[in-house]
Amino acid sequence: MTPSDASGGTPSGASAGRWSNLDRPPLNAAALQRALVTGQGLWSSVEVVPTTGSTNTDLASRAAQLPEGAVLVAEEQTAGRGRLDRSWVAPARSGLFFSVLLKPGEAVPQERWGWLTLLAGVATAAGLSRAAGVDTALKWPNDLLVTVEGAERKAAGILAERVADGIVIGIGLNVSLTEDELPVPEAGSLRLAKAAVTDREPLLKAVLRSLEEWYGNWRAAAGDPAASGLQEAYAAQCATLGRHVRADLPGGRSLTGTAEAVDAEGRLVVRTEDGAHEAVGAGDVVHLRSVR
Repeated sequence: MTPSDASGGTPSGASAGRWSNLDRPPLNAAALQRALVTGQGLWSSVEVVPTTGSTNTDLASRAAQLPEGAVLVAEEQTAGRGRLDRSWVAPARSGLFFSVLLKPGEAVPQERWGWLTLLAGVATAAGLSRAAGVDTALKWPNDLLVTVEGAERKAAGILAERVADGIVIGIGLNVSLTEDELPVPEAGSLRLAKAAVTDREPLLKAVLRSLEEWYGNWRAAAGDPAASGLQEAYAAQCATLGRHVRADLPGGRSLTGTAEAVDAEGRLVVRTEDGAHEAVGAGDVVHLRSVR
């Protein structure tokens, strides 16, 4: 989910032809480092690599040796992973594939760390709204949706993984993919959603600055989703709420009903056809129709 050289030329180890697409220039690692690593904020380093299997895997393997705020970005990710071990693959430099290391420590009880996946969704949506001028929505728990020709499509996925003393959050965002390049018909991209900006550098800076702001507020509130405003913000942007949904749960059980709320633990509360309420903490949710 994931340094070009500072000059913006061909990264070391990459063939000139492979990196010659002028519509998809490489990221400028030095410029990103200057803009984001100020010594006063969250981000402690920004590393950009030409290609890797998974930025989450790479960052998690080094988490114990790195300070909070390390960012790893890949121009190409060959073994990107989403929830339920699904793959996330896209052409080189067609999106933003990156992971960040967060260490809330004792400031936030560990039972509240699960909110970080939802926080990353809220922050990504807010950053893209400002920088790209595109409307987005969140699908519980970790997908970001855009509208392409009147239909909801997934443009980004978020994966949070626990490490020894923190959390690695990976974000994969389709930026310039064309219809022919989409991995599945249900996928989308900022380009297809007619975003005003598809330059990856300002988009990455906007998302990371938004993530820094939301994480700071959440951490200052000891991870309280209500006091930090996170629970309200997530509910306001969540396209799952008010929908008739099917939740495919661990163990092979399915649950059908209306998604009514996101509770204080970040779980999706579903009202079943018999009027009972069940909180879903893990599973795959399918939007069936709106009942709003």
